[in-house]
Amino acid sequence: MAKSNAIAALIAVALCISSLLISAQAGHDFLFVEGRVYCDPCRVEFHTPLSEPLQGVNVRLDCRSRENGTLTYTEDGVTDPSGLYVLPVEGDHEEDICEIKLLSSPRADCNEQFSSTDMARILITKNVGVAENTRYANAIGFKSKVALPACDKVLTDMGFLPLPRED
Repeated sequence: MAKSNAIAALIAVALCISSLLISAQAGHDFLFVEGRVYCDPCRVEFHTPLSEPLQGVNVRLDCRSRENGTLTYTEDGVTDPSGLYVLPVEGDHEEDICEIKLLSSPRADCNEQFSSTDMARILITKNVGVAENTRYANAIGFKSKVALPACDKVLTDMGFLPLPRED
């Protein structure tokens, strides 16, 4: 009898602890956006083996209402030595259009924004079937003022035609 009471008490304690953990997780209403910023030394606006991470780039997350375009959330961040940024995002933004934008590059030799895209769009909601709290944005970057001479070989090795010469 005493043994069954002890087992019942142990089960009751386990249920209480698990319900506390579940309620603590429910109160945790943060997601994180993670991405990388790089310097494109070949001026092709995509990552190559010569691309370098950019430290100290100022990035901004803007979320806007799908209905009227009003700003609903914003968060700024800075990249680390590996070009990585991690932004905490409070709340769920399922009904918003959220974009990571580059604000400035600390490198004078690599501060020209891409002409094809200057942002990475990202879905920030828990209602997408992803269990973890991190959302990963596509890498974005700046391009250098002049393409490196080594870019021709790298691009050829990647299956692209050599770059036209800027004379």
